[in-house]
Amino acid sequence: MTLQQLRYVITVAETGTITEAAQELYISQPSLTNAIHELEKEMNIQIFNRSNKGISISKEGEDFLGYARQVLEQAAILEEKYKSSEGGKKQFCVSTQHYSFAVNAFVDLIKKYGQDEYDFSLRETQTYEIIEDVAKMKSEIGILFLNSFNEAVINKILKSHDLEFHELFIAKPHVFISSNHPLAEQSVITNEELEPYPYLSFEQGEHNSFYFSEEIFSSSERKKNIRVRDRATLFNLLIGLNGYTVCSGIIDRKLNGKDIIAVPLAEENDMRIGYITHRKGLISRLGNTYLEALKKYTKSDLPGKKLERRGRFNELGKNGEMLCDVENVVKEHIRKLH
Repeated sequence: MTLQQLRYVITVAETGTITEAAQELYISQPSLTNAIHELEKEMNIQIFNRSNKGISISKEGEDFLGYARQVLEQAAILEEKYKSSEGGKKQFCVSTQHYSFAVNAFVDLIKKYGQDEYDFSLRETQTYEIIEDVAKMKSEIGILFLNSFNEAVINKILKSHDLEFHELFIAKPHVFISSNHPLAEQSVITNEELEPYPYLSFEQGEHNSFYFSEEIFSSSERKKNIRVRDRATLFNLLIGLNGYTVCSGIIDRKLNGKDIIAVPLAEENDMRIGYITHRKGLISRLGNTYLEALKKYTKSDLPGKKLERRGRFNELGKNGEMLCDVENVVKEHIRKLH
């Protein structure tokens, strides 16, 4: 087994056909086919199912490709560390829920390492796909949140895939709404007050369970629900329909626009936002640079317009203490409602 053979099978899996893979690898189809057959024979497995309709990845092939990606990733890290070469195309991929700070950190990474050639990917995707991407080493890092409702289920899945969760920060839930929304001037919003308005969330595909939701699960019944696939559509509907979504409170006006604001949400549990990595993998130099950028955009002592970044209930002093007495603010607001 060689690194070249591993690159061959991964390219075939990514392109879906021997023909396209051969063109991308600049080798003949017979040579590629023979190399894959030799690898399968040596490892005593069938990586691809073959039929007159083409090829598909077998169940044991999925497992093998996950390990193959790990081997190639580790080889790349070794070359980066000991060859001391700045040449070649740099590659990096991160999968994430829809967070503006994840995009900001990605921009910083490209500004630092984006040379003449690079192949970077930022996948804003569904929660289960984030876990799968990191498990199969398609992504080096995955960004998601845990709370008291979903952590038992998510942690069980992470453990089964040999992944671990690293906490970045704890956030108080906020509501994203239009700056012209009828509730925009309030210091805090309750689920009861949100009942007349459409609730917007990101769909989770075939894994559309409450446990995989990007938004905090609420025991309150939501009568008006809209599910979307991308951030731009969600924000357009927030503005056009006076809708809302539940989030971490971290907002960036350059990315989200000045028409979207974050208002604290009462009656919900904290969000532990962090990133996942593979236990058997090493973080590359690009990965470490990205993580440093993430921490820069999520730490509490940022200068300037903190409220735009962390939300009113997430502000911390230099010693890490909460600057806002959240419990009393919520109690006072609810008292006025009733």
